[in-house]
Amino acid sequence: MREDILLSILSELNRSSDIEASAIISTDGLTMASMVPNGMEEDRIGILSAKLLSLGKWSAKESLRGNREQILIKGEFGYVVMVQSGNEVILTVLAKSNAKMGMLMPDVMRAAECVQKLLYQ
Repeated sequence: MREDILLSILSELNRSSDIEASAIISTDGLTMASMVPNGMEEDRIGILSAKLLSLGKWSAKESLRGNREQILIKGEFGYVVMVQSGNEVILTVLAKSNAKMGMLMPDVMRAAECVQKLLYQ
């Protein structure tokens, strides 16, 4: 049942034409729920997200920026957005290169809040 609710949160988020994939991932890299197109490996997204989370946490701490809350990577073919959603969970979103991030981020943040409320309350 919980997975169904997580999938509905992702489904709502993925209605944006700017989003190519999304996943809810534990900090140890395990995928809790995902919506990824054929040919994209959800396990790989989970593992990479966990590694980037770890590096982001270390970087924020070492540079005296406080706790890491989100990570944004802009690549040649699009964006990777990771938003903390509770202590042990992250929402990872893959967006197109022409995505309007100012329009997309509020939706991503809202989805992360929904996940947090579901898992931690």
